Amino acid sequence: MLAAFVSTPAPKDPLSVLEVGDRPEPEAPEGWTTIQVKAVSLNHHDLFSLQGIGLPAERMPMILGTDAAGIDQDGNEVVVHGVLSSPDWMGDETLDPKRSLLSEVHQGSMAEKVAVPKRNLLPKPAELSFAEAACLPTAWLTAYRMLFVKSGLRPGQTVLVQGASGGVATALIVLGRAAGYRMWVTGRSEEKRAAALALGADQAFETGARLPERVDGVMETVGEATWGHSIKSLKPGGVLVTSGATTGFNPGAELNRVFFTQLSVIGSTMGTKTELEALIRMCAVTGIRPQIDVELPLAQASEGFARMLEGRTNGKIVFTL
Repeated sequence: MLAAFVSTPAPKDPLSVLEVGDRPEPEAPEGWTTIQVKAVSLNHHDLFSLQGIGLPAERMPMILGTDAAGIDQDGNEVVVHGVLSSPDWMGDETLDPKRSLLSEVHQGSMAEKVAVPKRNLLPKPAELSFAEAACLPTAWLTAYRMLFVKSGLRPGQTVLVQGASGGVATALIVLGRAAGYRMWVTGRSEEKRAAALALGADQAFETGARLPERVDGVMETVGEATWGHSIKSLKPGGVLVTSGATTGFNPGAELNRVFFTQLSVIGSTMGTKTELEALIRMCAVTGIRPQIDVELPLAQASEGFARMLEGRTNGKIVFTL
């Protein structure tokens, strides 16, 4: 079957090890099933996998992809929840020490077929296209959990989103606007800031710019490049929720500001199946939809990876089959 995969890591040149070609069809063990993939979205996790971050060479070749929408063996349209917990795990699967994402231990979803536990499937509403549904399980679920589960922020408060054009960032803008938050964003270019305003952001600023006032919360996925600005932008008692660090994992801690102004720094990773179900329902009820930057056939995956690596994004990159 056609798949996008990696056979050897390349920390400094990830695109050089992206392979698009034939891989064996998956076999489903007991309690699992196979899905005919119709659409899969690209995430920074996939770039990290090409670099060998979180994916050691001994697990390769590995098909990439952490989320998908497709058709199950009974002909039902489904959305795949990409967080795989232990079979006997109860409760929040993101807290399972043995949890993994698709493409970390088990082959990923960037292929014509993917094997997943049956418990990881959710019905896809008819209102959502396969491409839109494929954007939800990673980037949009991450945003949903950050804003509605972890932050403790309430509608009417002001939220700053760092890096306006990425998948999680665009999801935060759309979700926050729909729920009644005042959404501010930063972006590196005038084009990215304009796109964020078109999505519903209330104000857009240059990266690192002094804000008109301090904010109640900051949503962080960028890391080193924006961390100092995020901390300085918070009101006393404010909250920073971080779910990623695409520009580096070791910024200055700014501990003096954290303790003196009594800030909360909260980590957030992906989300639960229950939260994904709520997110899907929110999209169906409100009419909001993921911002898709470009749809490409899986055979042209290298073009999508290049766009993400170079930062040429405005929403999600989706591969279709």
